[in-house]
Amino acid sequence: MSQFDVKSFGKVAVLMGGTSAERKISLMSGGGVLAALRSRGVDAHAFDPAERDLGDLRREGFARCFIALHGRHGEDGTVQGALELLGIPYTGPGVMASSIAMDKVMTKRVWIAENLPTPRFVRLAADQQQREQVRAVPDVLGLPLIVKPPREGSSIGVTKVQGYSDMQDAVALSVRYDPDVLCEEFIDGDEVTCPVLGEGRHAQALPVIRILAPEGAYDYQNKYFTDDVKYQCPSGLPEAEEREIQRIVLAAYRTLGCRGWGRADLMIRASDRKPFLLEMNTSPGMTTHSLVPMSARAVGIAYEDLCLRVLASAALDTPAANGAPS
Repeated sequence: MSQFDVKSFGKVAVLMGGTSAERKISLMSGGGVLAALRSRGVDAHAFDPAERDLGDLRREGFARCFIALHGRHGEDGTVQGALELLGIPYTGPGVMASSIAMDKVMTKRVWIAENLPTPRFVRLAADQQQREQVRAVPDVLGLPLIVKPPREGSSIGVTKVQGYSDMQDAVALSVRYDPDVLCEEFIDGDEVTCPVLGEGRHAQALPVIRILAPEGAYDYQNKYFTDDVKYQCPSGLPEAEEREIQRIVLAAYRTLGCRGWGRADLMIRASDRKPFLLEMNTSPGMTTHSLVPMSARAVGIAYEDLCLRVLASAALDTPAANGAPS
């Protein structure tokens, strides 16, 4: 028996697809969520904002939305703002938390202000990308370093730069996805991820997953379309290390004002085992390769129950609206 009264959810839209560079992954996530919700008796329907007007959500009587969109116009506060105006509760963080978390530079600034560990970085704005400025970045961050678009996900547009001569091409690739460029200190060590469910002091960190990618290439192709990456959950890390990662991730999640669910990605520096926060995903993947379902499974939460639990957490930023009849 489900702990949720699925009839109380009403008519549910699973928002998937969208217009970002991660459209393909979003359709995979949304398809999985849709099937899971329907299997548990939820009146759930696919809704692609790239093909339909969001106003149709209200016109067609949708009571809540499960956001399975990834990237821009799905994870960045814009859809969340539209749903606030429509008065339709949605899954995941609200407008501000979504907007900040989508921008890795803003996220890092918030974390640094709260003394949370994140790799050192240089931001190259659109007017700071002359050859000499680009070439100077390794002097600040050392080599190797990472170059990536600050407002994309799924490892799209990311380059690991090994030498000065690679900087220009790395910046050119990144600029295809975002006018700004984030250059980040490379942390050599274990790559891990840690999901969170809930809100505020009730938020709960799920088990840490250790990611073992071929030659450290945890890129778009390996993330979604191969079985070459190995995932360890339980992570196999010392218990104290796992607990410390969960503590940092919860602090990072709360500091950004997240709710519902999220997933933080981190690196553990091999030299001293210090964890560093890379980013917070506020609409995590829900594909067959995805990490939140894997972590949830390790504590006995089935994929379908995870989808129901996230859907049950759907809310609005505006308290008055939360209590308003739908």
